Amino acid sequence: MIDLHSHLLPGIDDGAPDLATALALAKVAVQDGITHMVCTPHIHPGRYDNTIESIQQALTELQQGLLDEQLELTINAAAEVRFGMELMVSVKHNQIPFLGEWQGRPVLLLEFPHGEIPFGAERLTAWLLQQGIQPLIAHPERNKGLLRTPHKIKPFIEQGCLLQVTAGSVAGRFGEPAQALAHALLKEGVVTILASDAHNLEHRPPILSQGCAAAAAIIGEAAAQRLVLDNPWAIAESKLS
Repeated sequence: MIDLHSHLLPGIDDGAPDLATALALAKVAVQDGITHMVCTPHIHPGRYDNTIESIQQALTELQQGLLDEQLELTINAAAEVRFGMELMVSVKHNQIPFLGEWQGRPVLLLEFPHGEIPFGAERLTAWLLQQGIQPLIAHPERNKGLLRTPHKIKPFIEQGCLLQVTAGSVAGRFGEPAQALAHALLKEGVVTILASDAHNLEHRPPILSQGCAAAAAIIGEAAAQRLVLDNPWAIAESKLS
């Protein structure tokens, strides 16, 4: 399986605080059957002011740690980028680490504020699409605004945005409302990938298998495999091969 949303890079956001924790998370991922990961630390201006350079430095440290521990896990890095006007400036200055490509467009993993979908947010996603950038919306099923009003996701889907649903949500690890919305999105056929969004060992480990099995019970084994293997590889092949 291939995981395109995780916070394993050590010491640069609210994920792994150090290399030892990052390696412990990597071991869990390998045991779960994950062979490739794109680590996606937060870029959230004023909170996590990561740059391409800081992310690359942390990636190099983790890659060396994986070699030293002889862990069979191929990793690269991108970012989970917070919604905001600063994003437009970063795009213009080529400061965004992209997840890969989808149908010839660079893929941006886009995070909305957890409590809402900002008013007029579809204008920013439309602008990204006009710039030739493919938005992949992170964990919509956990957004409180969408949990209250699920139909607010429709304009983004109609624009052509992709959706990344958290595997743990499908399996029920984030509560019944998030699980119900995740299942509804799966049934509608609008989910592009499942990912772990791993942050720690206790509550948010890098596990895809449970979510994949739960998805398979809803949409079938072949369709579930596409969400953890075929589609993630189509996006990140250039970064992971």
